[in-house]
Amino acid sequence: MNNTFPEIIFEDNDCLVINKPAGLAVHHGGNIEGETLTDLLVDRYPSIATVGDDPERPGIVHRLDKDVSGLMVVAKNNDSFNNLKMQFQKREINKQYFALVHGKVEKDGDNICFPIKRAKDGYRMAAMPLNTTDLLVRRNPKSRDKGNISGLFKAKEAITEFKVIKRFVNYTYLDVKIKTGRTHQIRVHFFAYGHPLVGDTLYFTKKTKVKNDKINLGRVFLMASRLSFTTLAGEKKDFTIKLDSKLEAFLPKF
Repeated sequence: MNNTFPEIIFEDNDCLVINKPAGLAVHHGGNIEGETLTDLLVDRYPSIATVGDDPERPGIVHRLDKDVSGLMVVAKNNDSFNNLKMQFQKREINKQYFALVHGKVEKDGDNICFPIKRAKDGYRMAAMPLNTTDLLVRRNPKSRDKGNISGLFKAKEAITEFKVIKRFVNYTYLDVKIKTGRTHQIRVHFFAYGHPLVGDTLYFTKKTKVKNDKINLGRVFLMASRLSFTTLAGEKKDFTIKLDSKLEAFLPKF
């Protein structure tokens, strides 16, 4: 194993809370190469290899993108896995993030509720316009609307809340909370909202790509800062971490 095991924030007999670093993929799949978090987990805790619904994702009940860092909880046995999975399904787990987005967000806070579906290219997600449901009752929808109507039936509900922490000249620092856990949810939601995340090389505009290339952060400015759940023993846990030192040092440049 070449990667160092992530910082352990909390551990008991049933679960493990870690601070996943940016650059470490959670599990194999797609074009992921090299060691992943699951490789490191199984190497350190061999019994985790049989935990969960998917042998490719042992112990994993939620994930963070490779270029995103922060808090994750991992199940160490199947009882804990089922307990955590149920809490995620019931939306009882609190997940909050620090994010820096391009542009000055005018509202002090807002809810982004665009439904999300997989894009045509397969490796990205797409947010559906809020007026898509209105198209269902439109007598003569335009050609460009037909794709949205078709996509609506494939899209899943996604809810992202945010509050502004600080505004810079061309950027906004946010506290983000997600009610649902869709793939790339925060990234695709803010892209659709008109404020792509800094450092995001998957969801960007021509203008933000130029800025990202100039900034050369080497990761997405998104960090899971707070995680709350109930352990298998029935104990409520609430974990928070400070902004990653690399990201913290990056902020004053603006």
